[in-house]
Amino acid sequence: MGALEKASRRLNGGQSRCPFCGLPQDRVATLEQDWVMLEPDMAPLAHTVPADYRWIELSDGRVTVYGVCPPDQFQRCRIEHRLACPAQALPDLWPWLTTLRGENARQAERQDEPKPPPSIEEWPDAG
Repeated sequence: MGALEKASRRLNGGQSRCPFCGLPQDRVATLEQDWVMLEPDMAPLAHTVPADYRWIELSDGRVTVYGVCPPDQFQRCRIEHRLACPAQALPDLWPWLTTLRGENARQAERQDEPKPPPSIEEWPDAG
């Protein structure tokens, strides 16, 4: 593959610096005629990445989200830089897990609350 052909496969993407952390990120075209910023030199096994965060490289250099579960055990994917950016909060990868963690936190708080006093028996009539 020649240098010209390799450049055209990238669709003029290239690299830029993340405005949050200053590290490099790859600008890659998507099938939806948009751009996504991907972590450079990183291609984890697809089954280790949540379905909605797997970017699969196509033969023309573009990428698309690959939500098929489970993927081929040897399939590689790309991830967005924002997932690896040390200056950004990690997104909610599994909403049900976040909900479970919130409920567990509330349950732990309830356990730490002081127990209500035992019920007071009726006082004898003073009269």
